[in-house]
Amino acid sequence: MNQRGISGELVSLALEYGEWQGDKCQLSRKALLRLIANVDGLRTMLVKAIDKGGLTVVEADGSLITTYRGAAAGRR
Repeated sequence: MNQRGISGELVSLALEYGEWQGDKCQLSRKALLRLIANVDGLRTMLVKAIDKGGLTVVEADGSLITTYRGAAAGRR
């Protein structure tokens, strides 16, 4: 690892998101680009949620009841 400049964090990344082929786990450039696109999409949604001041979702028995802007943290 040290001779190749690969950190333990990168190894963990490969083990978490890579594809196993026998006793090897490979995280390809294509898979990494796909992960970056997913993270970028998540970031976009997070920014939208921040712009709304947070979100509150009310659910009962697996059914969506209502949702509204702003997280009413601590209110009940």
